[in-house]
Amino acid sequence: MALFERNPGRRPSNSYSTATFVVFVALVLVGVWMLSSSTFTPASLPSENKSETNEVSETESIVTTDEQPVVEPTNTRQEDTNPDVNTESSSNETENKMESENKRENGNENEGENGNGNDSVSSDEQKGTQKVTEKSDEKIEEENSSKPSGDTKSESESKADTENKPSEEVKGQSENGMPKFDDETGKTEGGELVTPGEGTQELVSQNKTTELENSSGNSTESFNEKSDERGSEQITSNDETNNSENDKGFTTETITSENQSETNTDSGQEKVEQELTSGHNNTDIPMESFPNAAQSELLNETSTQNGTFSTQAAESRNQKEVRATSANKKGSKDDAVAVTWKLCNTSAGADYIPCLDNVAAIKKLRTTRHYEHRERHCPDESPTCLVPLPEGYKKSIEWPHSRDKIWYHNVPHTLLADVKGHQNWVKVSGEYLSFPGGGTQFIKGALHYIDNIQESLPDIAWGNKTRVVLDVGCGVASFGGFLFERDVLTMSFAPKDEHEAQVQFALERGIPAISAVMGTKRLPYPSLSFDVIHCARCRVPWHVDGGMLLLELNRLLRPGGYFVWSATPVYQSLPEDVEIWQAMSDLMKAMCWKIVIKTKDTLNKVGLAIYQKPSDNKCYDKRKENSPPMCQESDDPNAAWNISLQACMHKLPVDPNLRGSKWPEQWPKRLVKAPYWLNESQTGVYGKPAPKDFEADYAHWKHVVNSSYINGMGIDWSHIRNVMDMRAVYGGFAAALRDMKVWVMNVVPIDSPDTLPVIYERGLFGMYHNWCESFSTYPRSYDLLHADHLFSRIKKKCKILLLMAEVDRMLRPEGKLIVRDNLETINEIESIAKSLKYEVRMTYTKEKQGLLCVQKTVWRPTEVEVENSTLPLP
Repeated sequence: MALFERNPGRRPSNSYSTATFVVFVALVLVGVWMLSSSTFTPASLPSENKSETNEVSETESIVTTDEQPVVEPTNTRQEDTNPDVNTESSSNETENKMESENKRENGNENEGENGNGNDSVSSDEQKGTQKVTEKSDEKIEEENSSKPSGDTKSESESKADTENKPSEEVKGQSENGMPKFDDETGKTEGGELVTPGEGTQELVSQNKTTELENSSGNSTESFNEKSDERGSEQITSNDETNNSENDKGFTTETITSENQSETNTDSGQEKVEQELTSGHNNTDIPMESFPNAAQSELLNETSTQNGTFSTQAAESRNQKEVRATSANKKGSKDDAVAVTWKLCNTSAGADYIPCLDNVAAIKKLRTTRHYEHRERHCPDESPTCLVPLPEGYKKSIEWPHSRDKIWYHNVPHTLLADVKGHQNWVKVSGEYLSFPGGGTQFIKGALHYIDNIQESLPDIAWGNKTRVVLDVGCGVASFGGFLFERDVLTMSFAPKDEHEAQVQFALERGIPAISAVMGTKRLPYPSLSFDVIHCARCRVPWHVDGGMLLLELNRLLRPGGYFVWSATPVYQSLPEDVEIWQAMSDLMKAMCWKIVIKTKDTLNKVGLAIYQKPSDNKCYDKRKENSPPMCQESDDPNAAWNISLQACMHKLPVDPNLRGSKWPEQWPKRLVKAPYWLNESQTGVYGKPAPKDFEADYAHWKHVVNSSYINGMGIDWSHIRNVMDMRAVYGGFAAALRDMKVWVMNVVPIDSPDTLPVIYERGLFGMYHNWCESFSTYPRSYDLLHADHLFSRIKKKCKILLLMAEVDRMLRPEGKLIVRDNLETINEIESIAKSLKYEVRMTYTKEKQGLLCVQKTVWRPTEVEVENSTLPLP
């Protein structure tokens, strides 16, 4: 442009020739015209279709502003479709000017559309002469439009730059296209976050941020474009998501996989590694990867639908206790305000379980004959205090070593070692508590006992036909711990009773277990779910009260499943044992359970009896006496939340298309294949036919876990053992972790679609729960909690602050919480997490949805709450 910056009012010298004067006037006119059109912005800059294509290989972006998202085309990649969608004109004034210029100069239009001027044809020789200068000037305009205006620019220059820059440029983006990093908050403006912590490093230091802000010469793109590059995968628009539905997507809670081949995913991952490496000169500091596009696939969620599935709350609607503690509470946006945390002041100390240690409620019980004092009695409002750490607490020993020993100071209880040490339950070994793998019925070791069961009954087929087991009265859960070696998953439970901390020992060892008792309520599991139920001296009076407790096992046991009973009445001849054996034999016969085998374990010197539940109703129909009686047809066997026990049996399904009429597929085939009783006429949770819903959910989570969670979040999975999915649907998240050395407790909230039977059918396990109440586990039980759009739903019933206090209680120090939810909820949780002194490892936000990963620290407040008080809620 400097060539044309002459004063139009200057008159030529008389010494000029006429020809020179004409040429000069022509050049001046060209210059004036070019000055008047210097702010012209092509509809699609060539750099965006050419240079940016080279810069962002095989990647597509959603260009957004903070105020309003821009919707992309539906079927094709951005670079290959109408280029107008890549940028918008900077203002209506520019558009009007473009229209007027189109009438005067067709050549300029062609240059904007084609990305170069080689194909445009001038109408006369003068325009042909101008073309060279116009093309050069447009290149200057493109370069100017790609440079952010500096603070030292003049007002006119800033205005011109603003007009030339695409309107989608995002606030907070540094000049090399990377998002700015706020060292104080640890948050990138408008996008992702990687916060320093153990195992992670700062993405950009304060000095590096300043250096990036002062740099120039790099093209500026929107934050979403850059985050897509770092994510290494395509982020499709909502319309594109709908078009990919038949492959991996859902219609309601938009759980979609990318419209991209695995080859593109791999090449994109290589590109993001190169970009992160080239963007930071300090090669000594390892970079934690940003989440790739797979992590954002679930971000755009609306509300789920129940589809064919009922909810546990609906199934249990006649029970007084259903959601009694929090049904009328409402969430609040003010949950995220600063709070002053205090330590819980309870007699349970570091082992506090609010719903099992409610001393005031237990004192009011009229009787404890049926173990009512061991059942759940939740306070009217969940506590918001923090449970203290035991003195001398250390980071838990990792699996598999933890199966054999744990730190004494993590669970400083020795009573079991004193009374059960001779049975090889647990022993004190210096600073450790060791677990020889024994039990009351398998002193010589659980593994021999397990193999002896299969030798006695080969059809039990551990890890093949039998996959999911319920262990009643589990003790320290060595039976379930050693069944992992046979590829069997065991749900172990025992009450919080005089067998001090038995379930806490199990969890600290890395073995799944919950605190529960067979008392007056149904266990929180669906009917017809367990392949085998085991009781080894579990101290349950099965034969009393009309066999009510055994009939609860009958509800839970799969048709054709086995009940393994190892107890003294099986093999001893004491009068009491003989009496119990006769009563059990009569009850089993009346229930149509047939004894398959009665044998002795010569090594452990114990005996066991194995019974099988019928697979149909033939035996029920032939009984001479209706005792135990059949349940009323109105009694729903799947209603399990706060439902009182009844001494009756449910009819078995006879329709071959109903759940329970057939045995599941052999493991591991059952993990990936949709259950036979899900059919095309049923609507899944995400709006697709149920089998396709199941398959798409599994494909999605497998892709997310493998592409993002395992490699992209800076989590050392060798330190992860106990995992909980706080809002499981089909169990896809747990299924995707199958090859990891972890186990996953799948929790289905009581007012979510009741998909827990699907989870059990595929060889996984879980339970129902109301997240407005405390979970039936000890403090410091889990290494990782995963909450997919749980918090935004729960705050409609109760305070997020209450649930975060429960999260803190369940997590071990250095444990991780991964939250996927809407942006408002993510911000609330992040604020509360910071008040808990958690490390914010990463946030990723896009289109009002977000992903957050935080890590618990060892911090505990010093102030103790006043007894019987709770933290005032905002």
